[in-house]
Amino acid sequence: MTAVASDAPAPAPADDDAHRSDRGLGIFLVVSGAIALWSSLILTYDKISLLKAEAAGTAKELGCDLSAFVSCSSVVSSDQSEAFGFPNTFMGVVGFSVVVTLGVLLASGVTFPRWIWVGLGLGTLFGIGFVTWLQYQAIWEIGKLCPWCMVVWAMMIPMFVAVTARVTGSRFLKNWTVLISALWIIAIVATIWFEFGETLWA
Repeated sequence: MTAVASDAPAPAPADDDAHRSDRGLGIFLVVSGAIALWSSLILTYDKISLLKAEAAGTAKELGCDLSAFVSCSSVVSSDQSEAFGFPNTFMGVVGFSVVVTLGVLLASGVTFPRWIWVGLGLGTLFGIGFVTWLQYQAIWEIGKLCPWCMVVWAMMIPMFVAVTARVTGSRFLKNWTVLISALWIIAIVATIWFEFGETLWA
C-alpha cells in the first residue's frame, strides 16, 4: 500500500518563531529608541542654550515653554536635571543610541548571546527606574512638566515591558505588552490630570 504524501507545510521550528519575534522587537527598539534619542538631543540642545544664556546674563525661553505648568526650561534648569552631577540628557543620548544600535542588529537578524540580553534588560530596568523618579520629581517636587521629557517617558515604558518580556521569557508580559504599556501610560496621564487639572494650560 502506497503512502499518500501530505501537501501540508511542516510547522515552523520554534527557533524560527523566536528569530522572527526578535526581529519584530528589533524594529520596535529602533523606532522607540530613535524617538527617545531625538527627544534627548533636543533637551541637550535646550540645556546648552540655557547655560549659555545664564553665562551671558540673559533670559532664555524655550519653544516648549507653553504655560506656567508646561515648561521645559523650568525642568531642564532644575537640580533634578543633573542627578549625577551632569545633565541627565547625556545619559539619554548614550543609552538610546545603544538601544537603536541593538535594535538595528536584531532587525537585521543578528542573534545575541545571553549576556547582551541581560545587559539590555538591566539597562532598561535602570532606565524605567530613573524615569519613574523623574516623573515623581516633575509632578510633585518641581511642579512643572516638560513635553520632551514626557515623550521619553512614553517610549521608555513599552520599551521596558517588551525587553523584560524577552529577557525573562514571561508569556504573560509578551501577550499583554501593549495593554500593560497602555494602562501604565494612562495611569501617568491620570495622575498628571488629578495633580494639575484645568490649570495645566493656564
